[in-house]
Amino acid sequence: MSRHDPFQSLRYAEFRCFLLGTTAVFMATQIQTVVMGWQVYAITHDPLSLGLVGLSEAIPFLCLTLVGGYAADRRDRRGLSLGATALLLLCAVLLFAYNLGAPASALPFYAIQALAGLGRAFYRPASQALGTELIPREAYQNAATWRSSLGHLAMVLGPALGGLLFGFGSAGLAYGVEACLMVLGFAFLMRLKPRPRHTPATGTLFQSLSEGLHFVFERKLILGALSLDLFAVLFGGAVALLPVFASDILRTGPEGLGILRAAPAVGSVAMSLALAFLPPMRRAGRTLLWFVAAFGACWIAFALSRSFALSLAILALSGAFDNVSVVLRATLVQSFTPQGMMGRVSAVNSFFIGSSNELGAFESGLVAKLMGLVPSVIFGGFMTLGVVAATAKLVPELRKLDRMDAK
Repeated sequence: MSRHDPFQSLRYAEFRCFLLGTTAVFMATQIQTVVMGWQVYAITHDPLSLGLVGLSEAIPFLCLTLVGGYAADRRDRRGLSLGATALLLLCAVLLFAYNLGAPASALPFYAIQALAGLGRAFYRPASQALGTELIPREAYQNAATWRSSLGHLAMVLGPALGGLLFGFGSAGLAYGVEACLMVLGFAFLMRLKPRPRHTPATGTLFQSLSEGLHFVFERKLILGALSLDLFAVLFGGAVALLPVFASDILRTGPEGLGILRAAPAVGSVAMSLALAFLPPMRRAGRTLLWFVAAFGACWIAFALSRSFALSLAILALSGAFDNVSVVLRATLVQSFTPQGMMGRVSAVNSFFIGSSNELGAFESGLVAKLMGLVPSVIFGGFMTLGVVAATAKLVPELRKLDRMDAK
């Protein structure tokens, strides 16, 4: 029996550059999210406005992410990632320029977030598919673990840095640092070799997209895992409402909001490091279901907490539970998808993730407006538990999944 290598994927130089580049880009987007969220709520004092930030990004992202996956299977994935990163850099520059004065309206924030959604519609499927080209298939789970680990490290450093820069400096300073990180990410991705598609997808755009959707919907394991993530985060994740909790319930400033936003990622990083040094999971399907249920329970506990320290601990625990879902889902999708369809399937995956994250932000803001802040989060947590129970019953293949060896 071969010895488990926790650094298997990191032994490939291009994958290391890829990780550093995507981490810098993701850290920059985290700075933007925390600073923009605080500014929008400070202008409007309405939790629904935070939902509108998510909706502004969701509309272009969900409309175009499948097109982004189609492009990722026909074009150089490195080139697409670079172009999308340049568009995200433009968003950071626009935010910096808008904050040279005193922002008086939330509308420009919504417009810039919509432009960012356009960039991410092409960035996510291209970068996810590009990562699989840099390593052999047997390193996929290890690569997913390290990508998740560094991604969540960015979720620790990005919000904390954004909150500190905004709280002790200014919003303009925070957006300036965001732009610098985007440039750094662009530079790392430039170090990768161009990878033109030698076997491009055939047929029309509609036919190609239909193939990707058909592939996912025919495989109950993949569809079950993606659906579980979609509905669990859609109902259970209330990250978009953290500015309201920070301001109105926990009585802290933008610095505290940055720490709250970073807390789930602290737990995620700790879990990622543990997963990297552990052998591949057995009984992966049941593990996935139990950890998503625990994620939903954490949000119920968070809604009831009135202690800043306890809230931080609960958020960190939710991040640890969520990380297991992220790693298992990514490994499952990559292991059961042919390389020639990786872009389109990654786009479908991004569509599910984008639906849960961006539309989840709108759902959180809308339900909080209708039900009240705390009841809406408790309701969402119980809905997540219901989603887990329904998935376990309706997708027995997922419940019975043991090891995720490629077939």
